[in-house]
Amino acid sequence: MTTHATRTIFQLALLALTLVPLGLLAAADPRNPYDHFFQPTFGDFQEELDEARADGKKAILIFFEMDECPFCHRMKQQVLNQPEVQDYFREHFAIFSVDVEGDVEITDFQGNTMRQSDFAFREFRVRATPVFQFFNLDGEPIVRFTGATRDVREFLQLGEFVAEGHHEEMNFTRFKREAR
Repeated sequence: MTTHATRTIFQLALLALTLVPLGLLAAADPRNPYDHFFQPTFGDFQEELDEARADGKKAILIFFEMDECPFCHRMKQQVLNQPEVQDYFREHFAIFSVDVEGDVEITDFQGNTMRQSDFAFREFRVRATPVFQFFNLDGEPIVRFTGATRDVREFLQLGEFVAEGHHEEMNFTRFKREAR
């Protein structure tokens, strides 16, 4: 191999090593979903409805989860921690987490007090996690997505589906198909 060819290969390798970190920098740093996606709550969802209306939100999103759920962890570590997701969802929705096994008392949208586990299981029949349940600003369920989304793009599509009112005209599968 000639000196020129060796130098060219070395330069290309050096360029590749330089660009890889730049590509990594272009992707936003993940942020803790409990600080940047979910909103703090005292568990009074009647009060949260009032605040969501006052803040001009489109809906309330409740993330039903449990500690041992690998799909919940994947969503928090790969999707809900992304600034793009956090910013979009926080702009359009009031977002709360409910532990489906939790003993913490909450007040539902009608003013009834119960444990988180009863709210999840009895009121909304959550049997698998995660469940993303959207509620309109009257506290009525409007869209439910069970399981983890494929990726950030699909989760953002879910947000657009609700925020833009497409759920009133079609189901999420059709919306995704037409969005391609």
